Amino acid sequence: MNGTDKAVYDVIVIGGGVVGCAVLRELSRYDLRLLLLEKEADLAEGISKGNSGVIHAGFNVPAGSLKAHTNVAGLGLIYPLAAELGVPHRKTGKLVVAHDDEDRVRLDELKAEGDRSGVPGLEIVDGAAIRRLEPLARGRWALYSPHTGIISPYELTIALAECARQNGAEVRLEAPVEAVAFRDGLFILTTPKGAFAARRVVNSAGLFSDDVARLAGIDDYRIFPYRGEYLITDKDCGLRLGMPVYPVPSKNDPGLGIHITPTLEGNIILGPSAEPVEDKRDATSTREAIGRLKAEAGRLMPELARVSFIHSYTGLRPKLVDPRGRDGFGDFIVEESRLRPGWTNLVGIESPGLTAAPAIAVRVAGIVGAGLDLRKKPGFVPELPARVRFAHAGDAERAARVARDADWGEMVCRCEHVTRAEVVSALRNPMGARTMDAVKRRTRCGMGRCQGGFCTPRIVEILLDEGLPAEGITKRGGGSRLFYGRLKG
Repeated sequence: MNGTDKAVYDVIVIGGGVVGCAVLRELSRYDLRLLLLEKEADLAEGISKGNSGVIHAGFNVPAGSLKAHTNVAGLGLIYPLAAELGVPHRKTGKLVVAHDDEDRVRLDELKAEGDRSGVPGLEIVDGAAIRRLEPLARGRWALYSPHTGIISPYELTIALAECARQNGAEVRLEAPVEAVAFRDGLFILTTPKGAFAARRVVNSAGLFSDDVARLAGIDDYRIFPYRGEYLITDKDCGLRLGMPVYPVPSKNDPGLGIHITPTLEGNIILGPSAEPVEDKRDATSTREAIGRLKAEAGRLMPELARVSFIHSYTGLRPKLVDPRGRDGFGDFIVEESRLRPGWTNLVGIESPGLTAAPAIAVRVAGIVGAGLDLRKKPGFVPELPARVRFAHAGDAERAARVARDADWGEMVCRCEHVTRAEVVSALRNPMGARTMDAVKRRTRCGMGRCQGGFCTPRIVEILLDEGLPAEGITKRGGGSRLFYGRLKG
């Protein structure tokens, strides 16, 4: 091996999305040497940052499928897990709204599917109940799911990795796996950061999980990328949505339809669209899709017609469904390779993968434990230190923080009320955040009305103060540099 660290890892996890980080954290309960390899400059840079942030109850997937099993099991795990990690989340409930008799039949089918999967509390309600539960929603009937919720998906991802790290796991960023070899019963993974040996590998590479599997000689899978576009309102748009509101999904729809979801900060998200694309990195926003988002969301919530939007974004989903139409459902794949024993593939983990992640992680630990001796770590610490944002602190707490450290009194982001102390903390976090997007995900700088117009130069100043050269400042790593050429001092 040519890597800087020649020691053998018990397990290497490939991919720093929510599922990979959940696996890492679950395995950190045991006396194992663990490493996570992520190709991007930060965690949650792929599927895990571009979704609705909904905790799904589990009625939108076929009963008996692995999706349904891990979704319902994950629903029981994710709320206490988020509480342990201090991740913002809220149980809101959810409405799937029907406008005509045909849609009412589909609601009954969805409820029956959920009942078969063991989804708790599902109920068909009438128009009066819809208005009582969510005054902004319109419809004749709805399927009400009381245990659906919302969560910050990227904050969950980062917290899972930080918890795993505090329990001894290692994380390497900007370390894409470029080659896989097999020697003396070990997997040898080659990256730009060196080569790393492991007894077991978990491939959780999301959109690229089929490509990573092929590096190991496993050609059993093909991922079809589907692009989903979103619009997001200002949190001070004048509307307060209490829970996600969905249309009745078509049986042939590759997604769940264009729905309306509140964020924890008070914004409203419209989307996503669902369009097959060729390029797994095609995260463009299109005029056509944005127009469709507004039109379809307006049918569910007419008040949205008068609202302005501050941002659009796009996520990509790793479907196992061929867009040319041979199969309408692609289940999750969580399996150890018969060709390469010790190599576990997680493929096609799309929605409800966020909710299912803790249950998938438990399942993977069982697979790993069949080949390795899993001994519980006596000193495992499941919680992270409590962190309260300055924006959410009371006046007395704010004053105390400023008295201890003047950086708490310097406002970097006016829209989201983020202080210099919080930005510095993000830059000095255990994962070594060094990009503008990494700071955004940890602090909310740039997520407000001005979309970074005020705070970007101030974050740049702090990055320079922290020792990062101007030519090294990027939006999201790689070639996304903010500055080129010589700068005046």
